[in-house]
Amino acid sequence: RETAPGQRPASPGRAAGPSGPASHTGAAANMTDSVLDVLLYLFETYSEQEPGAPDQDVLRDELLRAGFGEPEVDSALDWLEGLSDDAANPSSAAGERSVRVYNEVELRRLDTDCRGYLLYLEQVGILSTAQRERVIDRLMALGNATVDREQVKWVVLMVLFAEQGDAAAFARMEDLVFEENNGAVH
Repeated sequence: RETAPGQRPASPGRAAGPSGPASHTGAAANMTDSVLDVLLYLFETYSEQEPGAPDQDVLRDELLRAGFGEPEVDSALDWLEGLSDDAANPSSAAGERSVRVYNEVELRRLDTDCRGYLLYLEQVGILSTAQRERVIDRLMALGNATVDREQVKWVVLMVLFAEQGDAAAFARMEDLVFEENNGAVH
């Protein structure tokens, strides 16, 4: 689970690598990957520290010095602000026995595997309905054309971490994020 000093966590679809951004050669599709890379870098850097978020200007400067692009840094900081707003203002989610109906945009971005995985996380008690809604909101805020299961895992972990409520759910999700792909179906 720990990465070596100077390493960042393995982001979805990438092996762990040196701190800072991965090299990107493309346009829009890679920009959203970079936003997730920035978020993962921040998560790895600050998840072990004492509670209390560093100043956004300090974070922005640090991320720019680490080599991330300005648009990706700004998008990542906006994403985090949205996460903080969501955690501070819990929505009135549907009842625990309700069924989630996805809109057209969500259906395009979240394939059957992702939607099934979110349902699985709810059924095993890792996510509540309110947390599921925050996860879906944050996945949509990434702006990716499509989302894969690894991205869902990381966003769920970040949402649970931001809430700092259920340590057991966070620990279970952390195990799922870091477990080796052993062919198990969830």
